[in-house]
Amino acid sequence: MHASSLSRRGLLMAGAGGTLAACGKAQSSAPLRLATYRGNADSFFAAAGAPDPPGFSHAQFASGVQIAEAINARAIDLGGMSEIPPIFLAGAPSNLVRLVAVLQGDVNNQVVLTPRGSGVRTLADLKGKTVGYVRATTSHYILLRLLKEAGLAWSDIKPAALSPQDGLAAFQRGGLDAWVIYGVIVQQARAAGAQVLTTGLNRLSGNYVVAASSEALADPARRRAIGDYLRRYRKVLAWINADDERWAKARAAATGVPVDYYRREARERSARPALLPVSAAAIASQQAVADAFTEAGVLSHKVDVSPLWDARLNDVLKV
Repeated sequence: MHASSLSRRGLLMAGAGGTLAACGKAQSSAPLRLATYRGNADSFFAAAGAPDPPGFSHAQFASGVQIAEAINARAIDLGGMSEIPPIFLAGAPSNLVRLVAVLQGDVNNQVVLTPRGSGVRTLADLKGKTVGYVRATTSHYILLRLLKEAGLAWSDIKPAALSPQDGLAAFQRGGLDAWVIYGVIVQQARAAGAQVLTTGLNRLSGNYVVAASSEALADPARRRAIGDYLRRYRKVLAWINADDERWAKARAAATGVPVDYYRREARERSARPALLPVSAAAIASQQAVADAFTEAGVLSHKVDVSPLWDARLNDVLKV
């Protein structure tokens, strides 16, 4: 299938993880209710020889923000996201999100795209331009970092906060001079002629997180089940890292996205994925991101992220 024949919805579901499954499934009485992204590692446990124990239920989500909100709403127990969505919940008395592990991953698939023939050649060229981004995500944070690097203020650009789907539509019709975006949708845009101005390398930590409900962690049986999930997640990552071609083909089969998109993403990645325990370095990394959002006025006050973290499952992830 050629890139131009793929629907925006199909690519976005593959890159960002699909849509929320039926509420009844998310509210199952299973030992753990898991959030997944279509085409990402958490969809391939069975293929890697680490299937869920009986009774686990799954719901597909389109973003880490949605997963964090679903944990807070008691709709799910566990899911992955970047380090950024939990920052916006930190300090709230009702916050149930706790971070139990660090998933280090690729940052070269987080990019700034410009259209074919664009006059934007450097970061400084963003001045006065319309720049699309996704609010409260790595996309938002990268844009803040890039503007600071270029000596530009937020007021020096025309920021356009858009969902990935709306951003793709705007980019395709010429409504954006630059687009800060992530995932396999980057490869679709490149196939259609978009250029990569720069990536998240040396701007993002590469720290994604596994988040669990504080209520699930307080239940010994569910806490053990979360520990089992983390052990099996490591097996999945070993399976992924052992064979890039197998991984690309598996993702393509699951999503309908051309396998060459995943091959190129693998060739260009900044690092292979690894699941690590909670650490002082990971907490400090997230704190620096939170401080950047505060400095930019995105957050109204300084946020202490340390209460978000729960190291009780670190023993499970000891190397």
